[in-house]
This record gives sequence, structure tokens and C-alpha cells, in this order.
Amino acid sequence: MRVALFSDSFAEANGVATLSREFVDFASRRRLPFFSVHSGAKTQLTRQESVTTLELKRGLAAFRLDHDLYCDPLLTRYKKRVLSELRYFQPHLVQITGPGDMGILGVWIAHLLQVPLVASWHTNLHEYAARRLENTLSFLTAAWREKISHFAEKQSLRACVWFYHYGRFTLAPNQAMVDLLQERTRRPSFLMSHGVDTNVYTPSNRKRRDGPFCIGYVGRLTPEKNVHMLAGLERALLAAGKRDFRIVMVGEGSERDWLRKHVQFGELPGVLRGEALAKAFAEMDVFVFPSRTDTFGLVLLEAMASGVPVVVSPEAGARVGVADGITGFLAEDLNGFTHSVVRLIEDRTLQREMGRAARSFSCLKAWDGVFDHVYRTYEIGLEMISGAKRRRAEVPIAS
Repeated sequence: MRVALFSDSFAEANGVATLSREFVDFASRRRLPFFSVHSGAKTQLTRQESVTTLELKRGLAAFRLDHDLYCDPLLTRYKKRVLSELRYFQPHLVQITGPGDMGILGVWIAHLLQVPLVASWHTNLHEYAARRLENTLSFLTAAWREKISHFAEKQSLRACVWFYHYGRFTLAPNQAMVDLLQERTRRPSFLMSHGVDTNVYTPSNRKRRDGPFCIGYVGRLTPEKNVHMLAGLERALLAAGKRDFRIVMVGEGSERDWLRKHVQFGELPGVLRGEALAKAFAEMDVFVFPSRTDTFGLVLLEAMASGVPVVVSPEAGARVGVADGITGFLAEDLNGFTHSVVRLIEDRTLQREMGRAARSFSCLKAWDGVFDHVYRTYEIGLEMISGAKRRRAEVPIAS
């Protein structure tokens, strides 16, 4: 199976970028023919054994979508270069990771090559748009904010689904989104889980033996991640008489300055990568993830692999498979998050037991298994496409 992947995010610090890099590494280890197209500091082509990488430099027209994510509306200027290289590669399919500039280029290239397009869904852009708009409209009444944000979410979802209908089949990281895509696009949709590198994220990275109880968060510091709740959690812990703790918030985003002002015991180290990030996870005593908009929440697996119990919203917990009371806690609201964290502060034996259970669970989520399943899904999806073509060809023409 010769696969060409167009990824809107590759070097950045987010789940799509991590998945894309892991996909390339998997293809390299297995010596699978693989073509990766993503942004880079300069436009260049590299070939290394079975993997070909084409980096495209975004131009002056590129605009910022997030603190480390850009979109170049003129990226299609590379069409001839990309088309030439992919004709030489001869992919069996093209996969895109979203409706960004690389995804749009991938749709066009797949159409020109007349090869099946696979569209994988990784980000709930419609929910992100609604949460950010609601935050921007804070000067309006709650009723009007809710009405406008609900309309924006509905229309954003409609636009995203329209884009995804170009895929011959779609992939998504949770069953709810699989069902939604299949219903809305009328295309086959399949589950594409996420994984974790348990050799990188491991409890052995922990060096700290004592000190304040460490509450951790990793991700974008933006409204859709519900990070304001971290300030509420601090206030609730102080009201409960707990003071020997710190809240480490790893990441960047529009809410960073607000968090610096409103979280008294907060630490904001910025974006961490590689060994520094793995160490930061392992030094946490609990990982708190208040987001309700993530399609999966890859950072949850990274925390669990590091031997850290998690406290998450029911939505995020269900998507990852957090076992309530075993590998972490599911919390409906601020009271639930506070109660769970207090319980772990007061019972360090329970905290260690849950950390060990979280590590055991994460060891079942290796990336190799994830991508083996993806390749089996490719075969199933392509067979469904060819089967549909055969059935159409066999339909007799009415005289």
C-alpha cells in the first residue's frame, strides 16, 4: 500500500503533529512506501529508504490560526511540483488530516491523480470556533453569547462536513465522530485510534521525591480547552484548606496572560518538547484536563504512560477509555474536579495505585498497533470502493 499523507501540522506541539510524525516513523520502521507532505522552513524533497518527504515553505500570504499554526491560501502554487513527485511515487491513496492549506492541496492532488482520498478528522473545529467566539463576545449577555456561538458551531460543523464529503471514506478518533461523519457525508467512516510511545513517556523520568503536590496540564491555553477552570480549581483547593500544591500549565495560547494573573500557585513553562515534555509529565502527581471539545486528547495517554492518574471531563474520558476510579476520575464540573484532586492529595497510596493502573492501560496503546489497524482499514475501505464500482458496472442499462 503506497500512502501519501498531507498533514496540516507536523513540527508543531499538538496531537495532529504527533500523530503525523509517528505515522512517518512507523512507515520507516516497517519499510513501507510512504510520501509525507507538510510545511517546513524551506521547500525541499528528501528520500530516506522507503519514506519520501516533501516540505513546503509557507509564503508571505500565510496567516496565523493559532500561536504555532498557520495557513497559506496560496499554497496551491506548489501544485505542479507536488503533482510531479506524486506521479513518480504512484500512491494507492492520499490521506489528509484536515481542511487546512495542506488538506486542500491534498484534495486537489488526489483529484488530479484520480486516486482515492481518505479524510481523517482530528480536531473539532466547530466547537473550537464556538468557544472562541463566545469568549470574544464576553461583553454580551449570556443568552446572546449562547445563541450566537450555537449558530457559529452549527454552521462551522456544516462547512467541515461539506469538506469531508470529498473523501471516499473518512477516519475519526472516536465512535461518536465516526457515526456523525458517516451519517452526514454518506461515506463509509472508520475508527482511527491514537497511541503513545511508552518508551518516551515513562515513570522512570520522574526524579522528584517530595515537594508540593503537582497538578499538571498540557495543551493549548485557549478558551475551547476550558483552562479558566484551573483558576477555579485553585480557589476551591484553597477554600478546602489545601496550600501545599502547584499547578504546572504547559503550553501557549491566548489565555496565558490571564492564567498568569489569576493562578497564584501557577507555573507557565511554555511549550515543552521531547525529553523536557516527558520529564514534565512524569513529575506530575495528577493530570487535570478540563476540555470537553477534544476528539481524543492525546496528552491523556502521554500522562497515563508517565504513571500519572488523570482527572477529566466525561466526554474526554470516554474517548480515551479512562476507567473511573481506576486509572483516573471522571468529573462533571468544578466540584467534581476539586473533589477528585483533594482525594488524591489526601491519599497518596491511592494516587500511586492509580498511576500504576494508568501506566498499564497505556501500554496497550502502542503506535504500531494503531497504524497496523489503519492499514487494515485502508484495505477494507478500498475494497468497499471497488465493490461499489463493480456493482454499478453490473447494473443493466434500461432499453
